[in-house]
Amino acid sequence: MINTIMFDFGDVFINLDKKGALEKAKNVLEVDPLEHELISVNTKYEVGGLSSDAFINYYCNRFKHLSKPQIVDLWNSIIVDFPMYRFEFIKDLATSGNYKLILLSNTNAIHIAYVKHIFAQFESFRNCFDYFYLSHEIKLRKPNLDIYQYVIQHSKTNPKNCLFIDDTKENTDAAMRLGFHTWNIDETKQDVTELFDIKRDLF
Repeated sequence: MINTIMFDFGDVFINLDKKGALEKAKNVLEVDPLEHELISVNTKYEVGGLSSDAFINYYCNRFKHLSKPQIVDLWNSIIVDFPMYRFEFIKDLATSGNYKLILLSNTNAIHIAYVKHIFAQFESFRNCFDYFYLSHEIKLRKPNLDIYQYVIQHSKTNPKNCLFIDDTKENTDAAMRLGFHTWNIDETKQDVTELFDIKRDLF
């Protein structure tokens, strides 16, 4: 019986343009493909291994033709919007009190600041969840197994009673290894608000 639902954030609640942002980064930074070092720095930032200032300074020193505001704008270009109807969905689900609700996101301080800027209800959104895990705050990231083990222990969640929703197959595959039910949502065809129709066999 499902008594806990754990959600990803990007392309589950907020819309992302991953492909467009990647192409823009390649063009602006004049690197194709993105160098391993850049990917490593980005990952380190996502787990709180770099401060926002250190992250921005790295890019400014590496790409001297870009200013700090340009770096931030480029970094935030992946974020499109936060549809209000999805906020209403999670708010109604929280109000029902039928499930323990968890958010588990690979993200970073700059992106969260930008989401707060474009979506004034962010704190109300956060308050819908019993547990709200952001990778840069807990210093762990998906799909590494230790982040799921952390959630299990910290939130006292039994994976057999939990559905995890994420748009990245690597992340849902890792969660399945620990016994979670999963929905690898296809954001191009599916919407989180269809949860109880698409996964009705679990409820």
